Amino acid sequence: MAHEIEQFTDGSAAFSIARTHAWHRLGTVTTDCLTAKQVMDVAYLGGWDVRKEALTTVESAAPVPNKFATTRAHPKTGNREVLGTVGNSYQVVQNEQACELLDMIVDETGAHFEPAGSLRGGREVFVTMKLPDTMRIAGTDTVDLYLAMCTSHDASRLGRVLVTPVRIVCANTQAAAFTNNTGEYTFRHSGDILGKLADVRAALGLVPVYLDQFQAEAEKMIEKQLEWDQLQRIADELWPVGEKDPESAFLKKMARERDLKYLFNDAPTQEAIRGTAWAGYQAITEWLDHRQPAKSDYHRANKVLTDGTVTAAKKRAFDVVLTA
Repeated sequence: MAHEIEQFTDGSAAFSIARTHAWHRLGTVTTDCLTAKQVMDVAYLGGWDVRKEALTTVESAAPVPNKFATTRAHPKTGNREVLGTVGNSYQVVQNEQACELLDMIVDETGAHFEPAGSLRGGREVFVTMKLPDTMRIAGTDTVDLYLAMCTSHDASRLGRVLVTPVRIVCANTQAAAFTNNTGEYTFRHSGDILGKLADVRAALGLVPVYLDQFQAEAEKMIEKQLEWDQLQRIADELWPVGEKDPESAFLKKMARERDLKYLFNDAPTQEAIRGTAWAGYQAITEWLDHRQPAKSDYHRANKVLTDGTVTAAKKRAFDVVLTA
């Protein structure tokens, strides 16, 4: 089961989490509410001094046009090492900037940092922050709100800031569809990067509004009854399979329906909301986060956090279940 959390030769890892170990049992568990500076220290994300350096050939030292290496100071040794190869327009975002951005968005609200870490040897970095408010949907289901920022130092992914409601019982990253929301923001590592980060802050400055919108829509779902055959039709709309599709598509459909039926009818995560449209939506998000086919748990989790197709599927599911 590959997690790809960056590990060092002394056995430590570039990862921190609040209160309890993650499934991979790596990194530092903290009991304190960490500041931006502290999370940089405990997750070994600070002081990397990521740079973009011109590439040259080895023998003749001839410059390589429009190609650069991104490098960092290793968190343990301080030696500079290559993270990736990027183009002329690529602009570096330091890890400290990612933390400071989340800090600026929430200002004095009492939010605190939770999981943060480095993946693929420093090529990707993620930082999350838990907001202080907790919702109870119709007095039944507990939902928290998080901010997450994901960025890469090798141009493999866009920068991404996400407002995400998370169900405590199973930690689904829902990325639900708020009305006219800007609940997530992506940006390229190019041009005026400081201006883009300022735009992110402005776009996500209405987090309490998103929270109110999400709660109102979720409560509509929890008040609406839903049967398995209705959820089955919703799944067919989300993942259509036609007569001309290969047999493998029908086998995937059967496996997905088997999982969804269990999650909807029997899973303990739905106990308090069983038989509602909200439970149907939660069954879909739980399948996407924990059961959809993937090479490993890491690959699935990384896709959930960084791949816009999963977010799009959840938003589509939210809308379809809400109007079913």
